[in-house]
Amino acid sequence: MESPYVIGIDMGGTNTAFGIVDMRGEVLRRGAIKTQKHTDVNLYIDELYSALMEIIEEVGGIEKIKGIGMGAPNGNYYTGNIEFAPNLPWKGVIPFANMLKEKFGVPAALTNDANAAAIGEMTYGAARGMKNFIMITLGTGVGSGIVINGQLVYGHDGFAGELGHTTIVRNNGRVCGCGKTGCLETYTSATGVARTARELLEIRKDDSLLRNIPLESITSKDVFDAAVKGDAIALEIFEYTGKLLGEAFADFVAFSAPEAIVIFGGLAKSGDLIMKPVRDNMEQNLLPIWKGKVKLLFSALNEADAAVLGASALAWELK
Repeated sequence: MESPYVIGIDMGGTNTAFGIVDMRGEVLRRGAIKTQKHTDVNLYIDELYSALMEIIEEVGGIEKIKGIGMGAPNGNYYTGNIEFAPNLPWKGVIPFANMLKEKFGVPAALTNDANAAAIGEMTYGAARGMKNFIMITLGTGVGSGIVINGQLVYGHDGFAGELGHTTIVRNNGRVCGCGKTGCLETYTSATGVARTARELLEIRKDDSLLRNIPLESITSKDVFDAAVKGDAIALEIFEYTGKLLGEAFADFVAFSAPEAIVIFGGLAKSGDLIMKPVRDNMEQNLLPIWKGKVKLLFSALNEADAAVLGASALAWELK
């Protein structure tokens, strides 16, 4: 009989979350360890192994596990390697999928975190049954997973789909962590929204609830809270962010004609504050052939489990 469960691992720069998932997409057991704790990747794998084996035993042992899927920064699906991830304590190229396979004795695969979210959305969430959609994750950065004809697009080298690093502001754009300027990520991520707030408050004199917070401490959540209370500057920040996202989405539609664009991450919690300007600006900039055709959806996955579910979905395909 086929093993009834898979493991999903979501490796973030700070924490690594994991869970055991059944075929219906229920997370039966979960846990987490600190990613940054070990500068030696082997010690990290040892800790991950101990923590996972504890919950694997609770569901009947390793023979119940079909495989392991992992979402990781700079994870390359083709090679199974994590390659030159800037936010991880281990440098260079790490053959992570192979290390997991050897340690646990079951097949393992990895991809990057935004691709894992797209696979999760397609397997268990808002994009279930869709063959063409784009997943956009709005967190500390802007990630994306592009699905065309039911297949995730990996490109020639395994790294396709970096829509957060397309240029949205050509002249005097903000410097991005990637080294380029004007990247979408620098404006429409949670960090980008906080940056817009600081810039506006410095050049403007009008009152704002955001002036009660030290400039350097402002977060995107503060901007949201102020916007809900009707604060004019906070509302303007959402309009501006939504305008840039909407314009970028219109370009993305021209490239892959998706049925939907699914938005996931902290900023998605802003609801219509972000969605209305995004939709209006996307529609204004679409070619007539696509107007009114592309759905904008919020992720249907529970945020706490989404990345783990997405990673786990990779493992069902393993032989």
